[in-house]
Amino acid sequence: MMDWTDRHYRRFVRGLTRRALLYSEMVTAGAVLHGDRERLLGHDEVEHPVALQLGGDDPARLAEAAAVAVAWGYDEVNLNVGCPSDRVQRGRFGACLMAEPDLVADAVRAMRAAVPVPVTVKHRLGIDELDDDDHLHAFVGGLAAAGVDRVVVHARKAWLTGLSPRQNRSVPPLQHERVVALKAAFPGLPVEANGGVRDLDTALDHLRRVDGVMIGRAAIEDPFLLAGVDRRVFGEAWPPPTRAEAVLAYLSYVEERRAAGTPWTALVKPVIPLLRGVRGARGWRRTLSEGATRRDAGPELLAAALAALPDDVALARGVAPPDDVAIAHEPALRREPASGPVPRRAPGGW
Repeated sequence: MMDWTDRHYRRFVRGLTRRALLYSEMVTAGAVLHGDRERLLGHDEVEHPVALQLGGDDPARLAEAAAVAVAWGYDEVNLNVGCPSDRVQRGRFGACLMAEPDLVADAVRAMRAAVPVPVTVKHRLGIDELDDDDHLHAFVGGLAAAGVDRVVVHARKAWLTGLSPRQNRSVPPLQHERVVALKAAFPGLPVEANGGVRDLDTALDHLRRVDGVMIGRAAIEDPFLLAGVDRRVFGEAWPPPTRAEAVLAYLSYVEERRAAGTPWTALVKPVIPLLRGVRGARGWRRTLSEGATRRDAGPELLAAALAALPDDVALARGVAPPDDVAIAHEPALRREPASGPVPRRAPGGW
């Protein structure tokens, strides 16, 4: 989710769901240790619960970077062992590490010893010829022995040569039945499914068999689908938000960040897809995109675009729950420290 799940996107979608766990873009351990931490790690208090996703192959450096993440207030540290891009492979992290299960287990063990928050791993079913359940279960077994708190499984293998990252998101077939089998093999380990989840009905179906669901591209292409999460997934009583409520909740943040010099294009990017497939979407996109040419573009332009929407679009609430509401499992996202229990938070996110 590089170039998408930045602090602006996360701040905006908090107006759509209070409960889903949000993920950062992947940041390398080296960047965390030596880069601009405000730019890489800065986030708004409203974003919680929020996880930092790390990339790297050195257990000691990953543990140090995880400790920095906790100092910056992140609720979880996630190790990316799923990205198949050439650039990531050259750095010896991402999906290529599925060929080195002992190294990944060592990294989890080091991170687990360094931080009091959950350490999780996002990975594929396999890579290249390492794509059978024996390898997958041995890989996850090593993570479990190292103390991993949860695994997030993209239900596709990855081809490290011959396919682009985009193709690796769609060409290898989805095999969610293997994720379900993995959960059955490790009943005490929270297992989360990822891949091909385009709507909440599909997410709820997965939640009947596994412990969590990560929604990725669909939450970017149509963020309003998240408006139904708190009611349909977590059983919350509050009404699903409207598009107008989500935008209004974002306006003060836009004003604050514009005053600090954040470009309009970065702030408006997560909002543009809010009207996917509904009346007024074309005018909404045109108004907000054309604002990129104005040096003074800011919250007033966003408010004006909102005011121009048809009422039935701006004021429509997120999808109401059916009678058979399914409630997500809720394993704690934090370990309980010696000083006492930490309030339980639910998994999820994308």
